[in-house]
Amino acid sequence: MSFKAFLATMAILLSGGAVHAQGARPAPPAAPAASGQIDLNSASRDDLMTLDGIGEVRADAIIRARPFKAKTELVERRLIPEALYEKIADKVMARPVPAAPAPRPAQPAPKRT
Repeated sequence: MSFKAFLATMAILLSGGAVHAQGARPAPPAAPAASGQIDLNSASRDDLMTLDGIGEVRADAIIRARPFKAKTELVERRLIPEALYEKIADKVMARPVPAAPAPRPAQPAPKRT
């Protein structure tokens, strides 16, 4: 586990107690999940660059190509070569992007009399 992932996990665990004590629901974890995997759909540029073989250019390309349905799309969309994918496949995941709520139909304005 990288040092950044360890720090992120500790921050989530430590801040979670205060949130629960206040009765509010905690927000979903950020890019590094508790499992140590980086979510391709929400990871920051810096988080992506912690992966072996992912520099500034590839991190930016991954961010521009979002959202991903599966992590295999990194190779399918030719963002990274297959040899690099094999090295990082166990360190990344592609969580589904939450669906946007359906727009509500417009309500007619009340009639003035």
